[in-house]
Amino acid sequence: MDLDRETPIYLQIRDRVVEAIADGDLAEGDSLPSTRQLGADLGVNFHTVNKAYDLLRAQGLIRITRKSGAVVRRDARSGPAEPGYADEWQERLRTLLAEAVALGLDADEVTVRCAAVVESFRAKAAP
Repeated sequence: MDLDRETPIYLQIRDRVVEAIADGDLAEGDSLPSTRQLGADLGVNFHTVNKAYDLLRAQGLIRITRKSGAVVRRDARSGPAEPGYADEWQERLRTLLAEAVALGLDADEVTVRCAAVVESFRAKAAP
């Protein structure tokens, strides 16, 4: 976590968990650290971690129970996302790509970088 970034810490935590799922480093059924433990490990308040976990739960990526804590709910390769997800994702993607273009990256560079990221997920998924 980078405490000096503009991105809120809870979103940085959420992003790292999402990336770990996409990379295959976290799979369905894997447990996440407790909010208190992860907060202590990162040097942040456990309420910050709790906010990240709540967001991940709302997005269907983890489930939280009293007995087992936070557990990855779905594997990155477990099939298509919920109906309507692709349209919502495309709206967020449009804004992210617009930001890149508005800050000076040309469309070709944006395309190359996007393809490289998608390919990195494919490479890790290969047997």
